[in-house]
Amino acid sequence: MSTPPLAGIRVIEVGNFMAGPFCAMQLADLGADVVKIENPDGGDHVRSTGPFIDGESSNFVRLNRNKRSMTLDLKDPQGKQRFERLIRQADVVVENLRPGTMRELELDYPRLRVINPRLIYVAASGWGQDGPYAQLAGLDIMAQAMSGLMSITGEEGRPPVKAGVPVCDLVCALYGALAAVSAIHARERTGHGQFIDVSLYEAGVSLAVWEAGRYFATGEIPKPLGSAHQSTAPYQAIRSSDGYFTIGATTPKTWTAFCEALGLEAAAEDPRFATGALRQANIAELLPLIEGVTRAQPMAHWIARLQEAGVPCAAIQTYDRVFNDPHLLARNFFPDAPHATLGPVRQIASPMRLSETPCRMQRAGPLLGEHTAAILRELEP
Repeated sequence: MSTPPLAGIRVIEVGNFMAGPFCAMQLADLGADVVKIENPDGGDHVRSTGPFIDGESSNFVRLNRNKRSMTLDLKDPQGKQRFERLIRQADVVVENLRPGTMRELELDYPRLRVINPRLIYVAASGWGQDGPYAQLAGLDIMAQAMSGLMSITGEEGRPPVKAGVPVCDLVCALYGALAAVSAIHARERTGHGQFIDVSLYEAGVSLAVWEAGRYFATGEIPKPLGSAHQSTAPYQAIRSSDGYFTIGATTPKTWTAFCEALGLEAAAEDPRFATGALRQANIAELLPLIEGVTRAQPMAHWIARLQEAGVPCAAIQTYDRVFNDPHLLARNFFPDAPHATLGPVRQIASPMRLSETPCRMQRAGPLLGEHTAAILRELEP
């Protein structure tokens, strides 16, 4: 079997909940030896979140795959000493504690880099390591709110909603992993590590590509558009007789094909709908014309017809369908990973498909402290 790309890299994770663990999981999937440091009194808080399978958190065993768990009390002198010994052999630290917590523990980057100048230190937080908000509570929903994401999610005039997944947590984690890999590469040239500051807030703001383009060009404040696109149409969810499906008929070719498939040739010639921008500006007139046709047949009828016509479209799937989707099953996107007590545990595979050095699926999330003894033996002289 091919050696994964980060084989030989050791990562020390001091993480809870989402951003730190998800970041370290990316590195573990890529082959890094991730040692997850957990408090002996309960460990990562995700361990206490349901649903549970034979006493183990179903969420934890998926979010922490390919890692080893070591219990250490970082407030205890012996725990600190063992942590520092780990740092001497480490390449990367990933933590998502409140800014200043590692400094209070006397285990912050300025101290650790004295022990290991090659150390790369990823600090994920709600708002960043400095600035007026640094010490505020920084959960995903706060970052979605402050970043503007919640101001454009949902429908105009309706109560605010957040994205269904903790998108700021997850994107922050991905930026942290990308930065860590980049810093490993940079270390080959410089010989030394560096500090990486990633935040949920800035991760959320960084996604505002279309919104920044509009605001900085016109001063217009973006608003919620439901499922519609910010600047072109039709690109949204459309009602059929048995539910909603999505379309993206935004180019001249696909717009014409869409109109022909629906029998809306008159709309294709209507000057109000001549361009994507005009269609977006006049969506209040266009959408009733479209749904006046599509509501007469089920979504399967329209998807088949539009796909045959070359118009981008797709069903809106619930997760029971997603996790049994024939395309994803054919690509083995839901493999099993072994667990010490649960046996095989179904996982979501890494989307990173490297042809020569593929990601690994070595183990499901570990038991609390499962690898403490083995790691301590590795630290012996």
